Amino acid sequence: MFIRLAKHAAPYIATQWQQRGSVRERSKRFSRNYFDKWYRDPRHRIATPADVRRRALLAVGVAEMVLGRRVRSVLDVGCGEAAWRAPLLRHRPTIRYEGVDSSEYAVQRYGRSRRIRRGSVGELDRVGLRGKFDIVICADVLHFLGDREVERGLEHIVSLLRGVAYLPTFTSADAIDGDVHALHRRSAKWYLSRFAAAGLVPLGLDFYAERSIARTLSALELPCR
Repeated sequence: MFIRLAKHAAPYIATQWQQRGSVRERSKRFSRNYFDKWYRDPRHRIATPADVRRRALLAVGVAEMVLGRRVRSVLDVGCGEAAWRAPLLRHRPTIRYEGVDSSEYAVQRYGRSRRIRRGSVGELDRVGLRGKFDIVICADVLHFLGDREVERGLEHIVSLLRGVAYLPTFTSADAIDGDVHALHRRSAKWYLSRFAAAGLVPLGLDFYAERSIARTLSALELPCR
């Protein structure tokens, strides 16, 4: 997660990346230096460990409220070095955590110890995942992908989901700073239409549920329309 709202800046208008799908991921190098800069360097990092912990606890709380039971499984798509894994396991030690990332470095260094598989959002059906997940995280990833990969990725996410998806994504209406290389500036309407087409219903605060689960919620548990 390498982007945040810039409260005192004008919206950053990035050049639209012309390549589509996983070409973008191969062109953007997720080396150790990349993670050192955006995860650890105080001059550049966007999220502190405390920020990640708060988001992890929020995701667990929302999922358990919707499911009516403890979370048992989490899929983290675009997980990087799996920064979410430790706070999730501290809070729910029995969670089955699976990570997927396109970074060769992250998978080679942490794949075995942190359960990270090599793969991309648009090719989740090819990475050997089994079963469904109570939480699917795809945090600060979709705005870096081409249109078709977003659509394919959402289809795969829904097929793997039995609880809530956490999909924080920035739009052309947001003023942001951080790693904006290869960022796609799309409207909120564009994303909401793709979420709806995939069968996702917004719950608020970047959380979404599959339609059959959303039907179990009361009218005021869903955002007013």
